Amino acid sequence: MWGHSFYESASRLFRQQPSLSKLLLVVTVSGGGLAAFHETTPVHTVYADSVPEDQIAKKKKVVVLGTGWAGVSFLKNLKSSNYDVEVVSPKNYFLFTPLLPSVTCGTVEARSIVEPIRCITKKKGLEVQFREAACHKIDPKTKKVYCRSTQDTNLGGKHGEFSVDYDYLIIAMGAQSNTFNTPGVEQYAHFLKGIEDAMKIRQSVINCFERASLPCVSEEERKKILHFVCVGGGPAGVEFAAELHDFVKEDLAKLYPSVIDCVQITVIEASDHILNMFDKRITAFAEQKFSRDGIDVKTGSMVVKVTDKELSTKERETGKVSHLPYGMVLWATGIGPRPEVIDFMKQIGQSNRRALATDEWLRVEGCDGVYALGDCATINQRRVMEDIVEIFRTADTDKSGTLNLEEFQEIMDDLVERYPQLELHLKSKQMRNIDELLEKSWQNPTAEVDIETFKSALSQADSQMKNLPATAQVAAQQGAYLANCFNRMEECEKYPEGPLRFRGVGRHCFQPFRYKHFGMFAPLGGEQTAAHLPGDWVSIGHSTQWLWYSVYASKLVSWRTRVLVVSDWGRRFVFGRDSSRL
Repeated sequence: MWGHSFYESASRLFRQQPSLSKLLLVVTVSGGGLAAFHETTPVHTVYADSVPEDQIAKKKKVVVLGTGWAGVSFLKNLKSSNYDVEVVSPKNYFLFTPLLPSVTCGTVEARSIVEPIRCITKKKGLEVQFREAACHKIDPKTKKVYCRSTQDTNLGGKHGEFSVDYDYLIIAMGAQSNTFNTPGVEQYAHFLKGIEDAMKIRQSVINCFERASLPCVSEEERKKILHFVCVGGGPAGVEFAAELHDFVKEDLAKLYPSVIDCVQITVIEASDHILNMFDKRITAFAEQKFSRDGIDVKTGSMVVKVTDKELSTKERETGKVSHLPYGMVLWATGIGPRPEVIDFMKQIGQSNRRALATDEWLRVEGCDGVYALGDCATINQRRVMEDIVEIFRTADTDKSGTLNLEEFQEIMDDLVERYPQLELHLKSKQMRNIDELLEKSWQNPTAEVDIETFKSALSQADSQMKNLPATAQVAAQQGAYLANCFNRMEECEKYPEGPLRFRGVGRHCFQPFRYKHFGMFAPLGGEQTAAHLPGDWVSIGHSTQWLWYSVYASKLVSWRTRVLVVSDWGRRFVFGRDSSRL
C-alpha cells in the first residue's frame, strides 16, 4: 500500500510540475561517472578514466584467404584479440584431406571429415567474420582483395562482387591439380582435391560396375569399362588404388560376381618407383604388395594424351607410345598454382616460379604485410654463401681480418638457426658442431682463420637445401607458427628473440619457421600400412594400420568428426561399404 501511494503521489507531482520531468540527475557510484539528462542538452557520459577516441588504438585488419590446413591452423592457434579477422573462402568448411581416398570407396562418409568454419571460429571466442566467396584478385598497392560470391544468383553487386581492405594478408589458398598441359586431362580425368571430387569418383566407380553388368555389353567392352587407371604413384594415387582394390575384393565381388574377373587396376608413374618420397624399404614393399594383389604398376611411363575412350602413354627410355582403354581415370600427378596466385605473382615479379616465394618468416618476398603458407607457397631459404662476407664481418669483432675460435663460437648458434642447411650438412658429414669443420685450423685454440678458409669450410652447406613437401603436416605447422608470431608481435617487436641480422643491425623479431617431421603414412590396403617415422624408423604391417587409425582419429579437427569417422570405420567392419550410387 505504501509503495502504491508513493507512486501515485510522484506521478501527480510530475504532472503538476512538468519541469521536474525535464531534469534528472543520476549518480552512478560503481561506474565512477556522472550522467545528466535535460530536454535541451544531449546525453553526456563522463568517466574518470576515459580516453579520447583519437588515442584509442585501432585494431589491425587480418584477412585470411582459404580454409585449408594452413588457414584453419592459423585460426585455431590465434589467441590475441588485437586483430579484426576476416576469412574469405569458397568453401565454408574445413576438409580433412588425408581421408579423401577413403571417401571415394565409401569407407568413410563425406560429412564425417568436414567441419564448418563457423563452428571452428565460434569456439575461439574471438570475433572472426567469414565470407563464402572466391578471391579473384589481390592488389598489394592498395592493400585490397577483390572477391566474388560463389552463389549462382545475383546478390546485389555485380555478380556478388566486393572488396576487402587489409593490414595483414595471409594467403592460404592451396593449389590445384597440375595437368602439365596434357591434352584431354581436364575433360576426361577425375581429380582428388576436394570432397566433391571424391563423391564424383565414388559415383563413377559404381556407374562402371552397373554398366558392365548390363547383358548387352560384350566381354571386351566389359573389360574396358572395368579398367581403372590412376596416373601418379604418389601417396594420393597409391592410397586410392589400395582403397579401390579393397572395395572391389571385399564388397563389390559379392554384389557383382559375374563381372568381377574383368576388373583391372593400373597405376602409372613417370619415375622409376612409386612412393619415391618414402624410404626405399617402403617403396619395395608397396610394389611387391601391389604385384601380389594384381594391381599393375607401370613405372617410367608418362601420359601424353587422354581421350574419352583411352589414354596414351610414352615410355621414358624407349619413347614407345602405347594406348590403354579405360573406364575411369584418376589424375594425381602433383599440384600447381591457382590462376589468382599466378596473377599475383606477376604483379610482384615472381612470374618465373611455381609457387609464391617467401622468406623463412613466411613473408612474401617483395610485399609488405603479406604472408603465404601451405601448398600455394614455398620458402626461399637464404644461402650461406650469399651472406658469407657479412657473416665473417659480424663475427670479426676485433676487426683483425681473421677469426679465432672464441669469436666464431659467439655467432655459432645464430648461424645454425639462420641457416638450417648447416645442421643438415654437419649430419651428412657425421659431425657434432661447426667447430669440427675448422678443426684443422683450430687444433690450437689460439689459431685464427681468414675469410678464404672460412668460405672453404662452409662452401658445401648449401647443397643440403631442400624444399618442404606440399603436405598437410607442413601447412598445419606453418599456420600454428604464424599464429604464434601474431600473438606475440608487439612483445617481440620490443624485445626481438630471433637470430642476428648479418645484413643489418640487431636481431630478427622472431625465430624463423622450422619444420618438424613427425612421419608419413602410406595405407596399402588389406589392413596394412607403411610408416616412415622420425629417426629413420620404418614400420610396415597390420600393427601400423592401427597406428594409422589412432593418429588420424586424434588429428581430426573436432570431437564430432572423430566420433563420425570412428563409427564409419566400425560400420565398415560390420556391414561393409555402401555401394549405393548417391
